[in-house]
Amino acid sequence: MTSINQLAIDAIRVLSMDAVQQANSGHPGTPMALAPVGYVLFHRHLRHNPSDPLWLDRDRFVLSVGHASMLIYSLLHLSGYDLSEQDIRNFRQWGSPTAGHPEYGHAPGIETTTGPLGQGVANSVGMALAECWLANRYNRPGHNIVDHFTYALCSDGDMMEGVSHESAAIAGHQKLGKLIWIFDDNRITIDGGTELSSSTNEAKRFKSYGWHVAHVSNGNDLDEIDLAIGEAKRESERPSLIVLRTTIAYGSPGKAGTSAAHGAPLGQDEIAKTKENLGYPSLEPFHVESAARKHWAQCVDNGRDLQEDWQERFAVYQEQIPDLAAEFLRVMSGALPEDWDEEIPDLTAAESEDATRGWSGKILQGVARRVPNLIG
Repeated sequence: MTSINQLAIDAIRVLSMDAVQQANSGHPGTPMALAPVGYVLFHRHLRHNPSDPLWLDRDRFVLSVGHASMLIYSLLHLSGYDLSEQDIRNFRQWGSPTAGHPEYGHAPGIETTTGPLGQGVANSVGMALAECWLANRYNRPGHNIVDHFTYALCSDGDMMEGVSHESAAIAGHQKLGKLIWIFDDNRITIDGGTELSSSTNEAKRFKSYGWHVAHVSNGNDLDEIDLAIGEAKRESERPSLIVLRTTIAYGSPGKAGTSAAHGAPLGQDEIAKTKENLGYPSLEPFHVESAARKHWAQCVDNGRDLQEDWQERFAVYQEQIPDLAAEFLRVMSGALPEDWDEEIPDLTAAESEDATRGWSGKILQGVARRVPNLIG
């Protein structure tokens, strides 16, 4: 790993440790463990534009392990989203966009609220289903206007939730090849080792759902992470699970690999020791080296170039297939067509013995004939 890569990754760890410490509340260990995969995603794979977080064909990134929110806040801040250092310092404070768990609409770059475990991975399946539907409806030969991946970072807690089983099963059944889950296999829960509450072989479980499964044995090996994500992106017929072996609170001399680092500040002394152990150039809270900031700033230029290329291609699409382009923009805006209710049946003609669920179905079918993106 080059020194600039290490400096950029350790900046995530430092911001996460310091923000949790200042708030005297939060979860520092998981952001510290997942800093390398966050770096690889945001720097090498994620198609995103920090200057326009709502670019229509951006990749979607979901932090399903929502209690590790300082990971995504650090990534968004460093890569150039409109999230300031003061916002990081105000982590978990009233009125701050940096809530204890990521909240949609409160901070740019948050694709969905992820509070309850399991919610984010299930939402990511919905996003991947939407991408698949949009691509099939609107892409045409020579016009690949919908082409993005959905990534979700998930934890042991996510995997234990029932909704992860249901959503993973439907993702495998629907062959959602542009869905990639990265499972933080740190083998630690708030109470101790995962063996206290689970003996599930997650790799075998996901293979049974029809998923592609890859393993990364060292969560700090950037090349190994990069290869696993690249391999997952080449899977066109199967969603992917990357089992990422990490050490919670990596770098902390006294708390790495322990449940003590899960849901409590490390403490000022341990933070100082961790920064020294990592070889970080400053003990000052929230310090990010200018070289690291310059390195992270590449995300802004890269994202702008990606979006400009897409906009040029979409302009040609609009010119050549204007009706479909107009429908695409309407669907993506969430607006309804003007005639959306024209085929709703007349409820006054209902017989008293007709079941309400039957009429509900008739109404839905009537709306669906006018609203193509009403999917069930």
